Amino acid sequence: MSDKKSFVFPLLISALAIGLASCKNNSAGETGSSKAYFDYFHYEGHDSYYESTPLPTAESLYNPLLPGWYSDPTLCTNGEGDYFLATSTFAYFPGVPLFLSRDLVNWRQVGNILSRESQLVDMQRQSVSEGIFAPALAYNKQNKTYYMITTNVGVGNFFVKTQNPYGEWSDPIALPEVGGIDPSFFFDDNGKAYIVNNDEAPDKKTEYDGHRTIMIQEFDIENDKTIGERKIIVNKGVHPEDKPIWIEGPHLYKINGKYMLMAAEGGTSEGHSEVLFTANEPMGPYTPVAVNPILTQRHLNPDRPNPVTCSGHADLIQTNEGDWWAVFLACRPIGSGYENLGRETFMMPVRWTKEGTPYITKDEEVVPMIIERQGVRPDSAAQRGNFTVDVSFDNDKLPLDWMSLRTSAEQHYSLAQKGCLQLTCSTNKLSEKGSPAYICRRLQHHKFTCETSMRFKPEGSEQAGMAIFKDENHYYYFAVRQSDSNNKLCVYKSENGVSTELASADVDASVANFGLRIVSEGTSFAFFYNTDNEWKKLTDNVDAAFLSTAYAGGFTGTTIGFYAEK
Repeated sequence: MSDKKSFVFPLLISALAIGLASCKNNSAGETGSSKAYFDYFHYEGHDSYYESTPLPTAESLYNPLLPGWYSDPTLCTNGEGDYFLATSTFAYFPGVPLFLSRDLVNWRQVGNILSRESQLVDMQRQSVSEGIFAPALAYNKQNKTYYMITTNVGVGNFFVKTQNPYGEWSDPIALPEVGGIDPSFFFDDNGKAYIVNNDEAPDKKTEYDGHRTIMIQEFDIENDKTIGERKIIVNKGVHPEDKPIWIEGPHLYKINGKYMLMAAEGGTSEGHSEVLFTANEPMGPYTPVAVNPILTQRHLNPDRPNPVTCSGHADLIQTNEGDWWAVFLACRPIGSGYENLGRETFMMPVRWTKEGTPYITKDEEVVPMIIERQGVRPDSAAQRGNFTVDVSFDNDKLPLDWMSLRTSAEQHYSLAQKGCLQLTCSTNKLSEKGSPAYICRRLQHHKFTCETSMRFKPEGSEQAGMAIFKDENHYYYFAVRQSDSNNKLCVYKSENGVSTELASADVDASVANFGLRIVSEGTSFAFFYNTDNEWKKLTDNVDAAFLSTAYAGGFTGTTIGFYAEK
């Protein structure tokens, strides 16, 4: 055990001892068939960068703005000092977390826009990296309404709206005429509205893999439907002769009398970038600006220290003070270029050329890991650097940043007993589509410690514990299950539906209280257990790269949480 981890573990033993003794007056003998009880969730980040690089000033903050898998960020403001930000959720429930800030620096989650299963149609059959793609927020001053428009893969494009972003949003309003993905609203100052989106090549005649277009169509605000001609305003990308790939994620702005169309280009991996076109009219024609790309890191030395890669899919916002900022997704790889955190939300100031063109990076500039907005101090309580998350399950609802897969999973869990999360073993497995008994949150550090205490008496094929989950084809799980006359603590690797036991330890069948701890060193995981107030290592050097996008593919990051199945 390294010195760094040895100082962490003693801090957690007292909490674990309380958890092992009881679950708020519920004894182990009352656990019952098919149910597992989790007394708390404790998570601590230990990333080396934060430990070695303190913030230089009181107005400094770490980038990413939202660490962990918060991809495809989008912004809007009501012009009264409220800024809202949302990100993708793919096949997780609830969908599209909503954050509020009044200074662009301090953000807190205030809800989830797609909070009802009626808003997430046909999710049960979708894989983890399908579902809800690339939301786009917009506020229309004309009718004082907030809009969120997005794609439900395999179902189509739709939007929801509200005049109270803190409350319930409408049921989905379908946009059958709008094909493709990544739609975005633009509300012009003359009262007209438009939708721009990524779609297929002209007449569906794709010339190469990744050949896409950006289309525009007018939108009838009063009747919530598109009207008029759909028109291609960008074909292929900035340099069509070079066969650019995946022009997508478009946003349209009107700045200083010019219409500016911003879009991602180059795919979501290392070739990702953000590009800009301008026009005199919203329907075009659009011309690429001279400084393209206005954001990318694809040309930089991959061996640079603390690399930020895959930057793109941006959105712009002007503050009440008049300055401009951009949010965008990017990755923080470690080791041999892999990461488990997924695409995260970064923020940078927008600068302007003498011709009036906005840009975020140019030449050899790197996306910084520390930024500053003058006059604004980060809240010390915000999740910055190596923060800690403690959940004791004392409320009747899960925290806003906790999720399940595809549905609410309310049939699988209960918080009725104060101080416990109760999971009922489900026949829906993590390796399948549908709704397993899995309750989780995002990983937010490369290096971390995550711990719980669980009470569980398995019967038959039942198993319960913790999981580190990338998708239905790539995850590790740390389980208690039956084995002959005893029980067994096991670590499994699941790949493409096949589970491989990596390590196990026999436990007397009378034992029902288990401490479970997962420690990440960034490139590997270690698994510890506790049945008698003494931690024991079950296994270590478990390959973390297995859960990375570089290995597993997909669009999400890794989540960690509790599961139960049979």
